[in-house]
Amino acid sequence: MGGIYEKLSPYSYAFMRFAAGAVLVPHGVQKMMTGWATKGAGNIANAGLPFPELLAYLTVFSESAAALCVALGLFTRVAAGIVWIQMAVIITVFQWKYGYFWTARGIEYPLLWWLLLTAIFFRGGGRYSLDALFKKEF
Repeated sequence: MGGIYEKLSPYSYAFMRFAAGAVLVPHGVQKMMTGWATKGAGNIANAGLPFPELLAYLTVFSESAAALCVALGLFTRVAAGIVWIQMAVIITVFQWKYGYFWTARGIEYPLLWWLLLTAIFFRGGGRYSLDALFKKEF
């Protein structure tokens, strides 16, 4: 198995970065297709956050465009930072009161993304990214 590990290990970070972004993209697409921003703005307003409509549209942007950029390694640090902020808000404002486990609406799922995005933010796009292709780290 050592040969397989050695061959595939250079791709492991790119795979993890891609998966972290790609798994989130359908959430953004679903929100776009269902007109979620109106309902989301209501939830955001009920949570006491300012500018609920703007934050609802930023949520859709974060889960679609920024997540896609993370997956592709394009503007990686900026995109990871955007999604990181969203996950921090989800954890602290919306799901903290439910505890840890995702099966009870807890913080487990957004916390995993938050931790992955922390690593991606500090590492950047990596060798197999569009940032590397363009020789530009954002």
